[in-house]
Amino acid sequence: METKIVISQLLNQIQVGLVENGRLAEYYIQRDEEQRAVGNIYKGRVENVLPGMNAAFVDLGAGKNGFLHADDLPQASPGRPIEEVLRKGQPLMVQLEKEQIGSKGPRMTGKITLPGRFVVLMPRENHLGISRQITNPEERERLRAIAESIKPPEMGLIVRTVAEGCDAELLVDDMHFVLEEWQHLQELFQKLPAPALLYQNSLVYRVLRDLVTENVSQIIVDRPELFRTVADGLASLSKQPSVQVELYKGRVNLFDHLGLTKQLEKAQNKRVWLDCGGYLVIDETEALVSIDVNTGKYVGTGDLNETFLKTNLQAAEEIAWQLRLRNIGGIIIIDFIDMGDSGARSQVLARLEEALARDKTKTHVLGFTNLGLVEMTRKKTKRILSEVLQTACPLCEGTGKVQSEETVAARIVSQIFSLASEPDVEAILVKCDPAIAAHLIGPSASNLESLEIAVGKQVFVRGMPHMQWEDFQVISGSAERIAAQAHPVAVGDRIAAKIEHVHASNPSSGIARVDGFVIDCHHGAQYVGKMVTLEIVDVFKTYASARVIKV
Repeated sequence: METKIVISQLLNQIQVGLVENGRLAEYYIQRDEEQRAVGNIYKGRVENVLPGMNAAFVDLGAGKNGFLHADDLPQASPGRPIEEVLRKGQPLMVQLEKEQIGSKGPRMTGKITLPGRFVVLMPRENHLGISRQITNPEERERLRAIAESIKPPEMGLIVRTVAEGCDAELLVDDMHFVLEEWQHLQELFQKLPAPALLYQNSLVYRVLRDLVTENVSQIIVDRPELFRTVADGLASLSKQPSVQVELYKGRVNLFDHLGLTKQLEKAQNKRVWLDCGGYLVIDETEALVSIDVNTGKYVGTGDLNETFLKTNLQAAEEIAWQLRLRNIGGIIIIDFIDMGDSGARSQVLARLEEALARDKTKTHVLGFTNLGLVEMTRKKTKRILSEVLQTACPLCEGTGKVQSEETVAARIVSQIFSLASEPDVEAILVKCDPAIAAHLIGPSASNLESLEIAVGKQVFVRGMPHMQWEDFQVISGSAERIAAQAHPVAVGDRIAAKIEHVHASNPSSGIARVDGFVIDCHHGAQYVGKMVTLEIVDVFKTYASARVIKV
């Protein structure tokens, strides 16, 4: 199997794809505005202690407070009621164990883990373990002997799967690395006031540490700074993997170039087609995820039971793939096509478990219920793909989903970068939904300024009230032509317009729009809801100012 890692950066967003035989298998994304990631370590402050739940809420500095159960406190306090261990206002070191999912806040633990390349240090737990995926008894004993010799007293150590066959020296070096990290964390904990972020689990480093194995042949990046980061990161690993790092220099966005963007868009659909003509329907709810298997266009050539079995076997493989790609966790119910034969059912379960074996995330298949449904679970640690890339639709009030502002904006930015690489392009105009336009422009036009610096071209953005949420136009051309399209008004123009609402930061001014272009009307707040005649006083990049001359 050919395995590659693809890392692409668009301004404040880094996305990573694990690609197996040209197909996207796992997807990760990190945005500047989303700083909380599993593995982050904080100096938190106890906000509330809840004896009835035997738990506490911890202030992490931003966003929802973290939930900490008494069972997740270190060994020093086993079995004690939480009110005897924690008090309001107390600072403590905690680690993010599960991201905020839906309305549920992040889950925290006081049992800190510091993963290295080959070992995981648990400084607050006295424990020694070997990865269950290392099955050779002699190798397990060899690694256990090494681990016992390097494990610090009263601390825990787990030997990771990738350590199989490695020299003792590599484990020793890795142990020194994670111990230094722990010492640094303790120093920061003493220095910084609570709440504070002590350690951020960088996406790129996490990918190099956890995804780069002997099966990975190539890492492709699309920014010189990413190339340097990856090269330095690989060099810092105790055992440098023999993987080729390539800098992609094409004009088209890297994910688009490799066909991963289309695969990602398909992974947001409810319906997934199988090669045989059957299909899956994946429904995500708060309580569980249901997957329905249908024969669809596949009618087979002979026995109906054989048709059902073939469809179910393909479905089992595809379900395992989709769970991994979409990062679906929790309770999963699968409704395979009904088969009366117990032997056929056993074949389907065996195929499902075989396909799930490639998934690093813990899964458990419970088997068929009396109703003929397959019950299974998959450990839930991060948000599912649909929560990351989509948001509740503002048009249907959450009964359906559309791509999030960030995702639509990222698609637009990708097109801007592609167009900006053309030598005859001087300026670019984006027409999109007003909320998407506001996201692209940013507070005080900060996002737009950063974008212009990055592409080296003038970029204009116009919010068009009648455009659908995911629809947009990106137009390029000469600076003069684009500026003329971007500004529907000029200084001295007299126009009729309706004052729509009061200016958000200047209560005496009103806001009007001409073809989506914002007009700041001096002293116009008193005319909200009325048609007025305006005289354009000045025209700026993202708006114009005017005075009311007639009501």
